[in-house]
Amino acid sequence: MSSDNKSVPDKSKALRTASTVLLLREAADGMEIFMVQRHREIEFNSGALVFPGGSMDPNDREIAADPSLVADRGGLDVDTTAIRIGGIRETFEESGILLARPRGSSSLVSAAKTAALGSQRAALDEGKVSFADILRNHELTPAIDLLALFAHWITPVHLPKRFDTHFLLALAPPDQIGKHDGKESVDSIWLSPKAALDAAASGRYNLPFPTIRNLIKLDKLGTAQAAMDFARATPVVTVVPEMSRNENGTTRLRIPMEAGYDGDVFDVVRP
Repeated sequence: MSSDNKSVPDKSKALRTASTVLLLREAADGMEIFMVQRHREIEFNSGALVFPGGSMDPNDREIAADPSLVADRGGLDVDTTAIRIGGIRETFEESGILLARPRGSSSLVSAAKTAALGSQRAALDEGKVSFADILRNHELTPAIDLLALFAHWITPVHLPKRFDTHFLLALAPPDQIGKHDGKESVDSIWLSPKAALDAAASGRYNLPFPTIRNLIKLDKLGTAQAAMDFARATPVVTVVPEMSRNENGTTRLRIPMEAGYDGDVFDVVRP
């Protein structure tokens, strides 16, 4: 399906494709990453600190296949392009940061233009307007070339709700700060991967297991640019955790060693 990673068979009719964007920026002590805290009343990852993202929309593929909106896919197939567009759309919905260019320009859309699209962000979230409409009406094209696949996780087979999630890296536009939407997300923060991990260890935040593993991997890369270079040069191994239960009540997850997460068996205390 994707030129970014090897094909994995779909083992569940309920599998939903999702796209998540890890927005990075350089800071004095290394990279920082934009994260949002989910509302406690939403269905998935309630209350957790996560990266912006969500399920794909059929409109994402329509955009990917429309040469008037995406004139150059850079050698990517339509499905892979759609995953990147879904990540750009979700990032705009959840953070207000827009990875797009004015049509015909090599520069990203300005912070002032992005701020002026604030009402469109709310309308998009409410389903009153499509992302394709926003792109067409404001003569924008999604900057799919700025994203790189960092990880690919699929929910364990036996769980009732399953997601096929693509984790994409992108450098945040320096003039766009980002802010949570106040609906699905109740807070947002720029912090280093280590600070996020320390906050989880102290109990301040709940971090999902894939988020923890990806933050650990990011922390070892040091800078935002080093992370981007790594993602562009390193093949991604798909992770489908195998779950089992320990006698002490914890969950044991087994993942492929070659996925690069410093191990293949992890004991997790589920919240």
